[in-house]
Amino acid sequence: MQIITNRTLFKLSLSFCLILIGYACEEKQSPIISTEDMTSNELDMMTTTVVDMVVNPEIDQQVELENLDPDGVEPGDTAVLQLQEMRALNFAAFTTSEACALCHSNHFAATAMRNAANEEIAPYNLWRGSMMSNASRDPFWWAQVASEVALNDPEEQEKIEGECIRCHAPALSETARSEANREGRMQDLKGNTHPSIVGLDGVACTTCHQILPDNLGTHESFSGGYVIGQERKIFGPHENPAPGPMINHVNYTPTHATHVTESKLCATCHTLLHEPKEDQGEWGFPEQTPYLEWRNSIYSNEEDPNNPDAKTCQGCHQPTYDEDGYIRTRIARSPPGGDFRINPREPFGQHTFVGANVVMPQMIKAERDTLNPVGTDEALDMVSEIAIGRLESSASLTIEDLEQSAETLSFTVNVESFVGHKLPTGFPSRRVWLVVKATGANDEVLFYSGRYNPQGRIVDAEGKAIESEWAYGPIEPHYQQITNERQVQVYEAVMGDQANRFTHAITQAKGWLKDNRLLPKGYQNDHPEAGYTKPIGLNDDPDFNAGSDRVQYLITLAEGKQVERLQIKLVYQTLGARFMRSLFQVDVPEVAAFRTMYERADVSPVVMAEIDQSL
Repeated sequence: MQIITNRTLFKLSLSFCLILIGYACEEKQSPIISTEDMTSNELDMMTTTVVDMVVNPEIDQQVELENLDPDGVEPGDTAVLQLQEMRALNFAAFTTSEACALCHSNHFAATAMRNAANEEIAPYNLWRGSMMSNASRDPFWWAQVASEVALNDPEEQEKIEGECIRCHAPALSETARSEANREGRMQDLKGNTHPSIVGLDGVACTTCHQILPDNLGTHESFSGGYVIGQERKIFGPHENPAPGPMINHVNYTPTHATHVTESKLCATCHTLLHEPKEDQGEWGFPEQTPYLEWRNSIYSNEEDPNNPDAKTCQGCHQPTYDEDGYIRTRIARSPPGGDFRINPREPFGQHTFVGANVVMPQMIKAERDTLNPVGTDEALDMVSEIAIGRLESSASLTIEDLEQSAETLSFTVNVESFVGHKLPTGFPSRRVWLVVKATGANDEVLFYSGRYNPQGRIVDAEGKAIESEWAYGPIEPHYQQITNERQVQVYEAVMGDQANRFTHAITQAKGWLKDNRLLPKGYQNDHPEAGYTKPIGLNDDPDFNAGSDRVQYLITLAEGKQVERLQIKLVYQTLGARFMRSLFQVDVPEVAAFRTMYERADVSPVVMAEIDQSL
């Protein structure tokens, strides 16, 4: 793997570039400094004395930059991400999903694992299209890990890759530790060996179902601190399981255990706290904290098991009901295809594991020849369709205090979130923003904040990306009131490095420069988990509350103009434009390969909620 050869020069030059384009951030955000406010001398300095924004690990020098939003690396050969197909395999403590599918997949001759509408809901059939199944085949993950390695010293490679593999390829991580006394490496996933294949199974059956309950919910369990049992027990929620078939076919003993239905199981990999840096305390940088966010919400059941509003991670992402009601069915079938003589069981958790990621299942589907996912096209399409449905039911918009005069149109947009954690949550490439369009007679556009192009970049009236969309660009601040269509309310978590500059790299992050993601209902500032989940950069906005935000719009109208139609949308994007643009400045083969896939994909945002109102 290539590395940066002149790290100090790069950091100083990049810092100088970012300072000149007005990127100055503390915990409370400073407004963006517009190029319109700069003198001609300042503009000349900014465009001629900057570093080459492409981080080439072999060449690190100052050059003139033609623009402030460099394209970055060219799309590259996707063959660098060529991965093997999955196969049935027993290795060390693990069995691949293909072996589990012998009894836990649907078959036309079996009634098992079907809902009231006779739809196939077997664990294997639903899981195979999910991002859990594709965790180690995700090309964005490959690109991000490669960029993290390139931006650090060579001796850090094994540590970085091992930390990332711990949750994206857990069976590889466990077998590398037990069989070779080392951490898993990305190169391990590129082979056709037993460790490679169990790693390519992603977050699979015999990982989650072998995790012991001993340390769950504690700090030690976070960041991949799960403990895999060594007794070949498969834990499940049903009492008195029939052990014979599983023992005979895969040499595991089914064992009743309630912890598989509790949120703290998911927390082992969905609470990622990286190694502490200066002034970060004992936990370190919180890359993602959905579990801690859920704990500090009305949906948690850990303090009150009888909480009527309670909803666990599994309750939303592994639902036990569908449109026809509570699901009751046999949980397995016989290998030849018929039904076992076992009783139907409940609850039956559907292994969809779907959140809001619409883009990646479609990208993985399109790049099947390279990534070799186990999910069929139909399975991957289903995941994206469910994700869209989830997004469309996750938030609402309302208009309040609407007034129009001869000179102005004023109103407030109320955004309400219904999810059990922050919106968006998880990896910080994700964002949500408000699109507000006001038109007059003959559909003349009078105001348009948050407009975006087909590539999902927020643009101005001329179709150019606004400054906060640039590679390493300035941060769009949180707004209480918007008066200019170049101002956009973007709900996002933005990472900063030791010098308080934007970074897309987890390993460079010291803390959040901005975190105005919508809070879950019931969020409390004095909750024990608030320290690592508190909002940042709100500028004391009294309209930003648990579960909602109110944004005021004041539109100045030209003489004789009146707004006749108001269109408002809340949109979600998995791969935020500035994050991607910054990632594409790191010149390594995996990033170039991912860029090829990215540019072939539909990365435009998904509409979560919208209002179309005539005035």
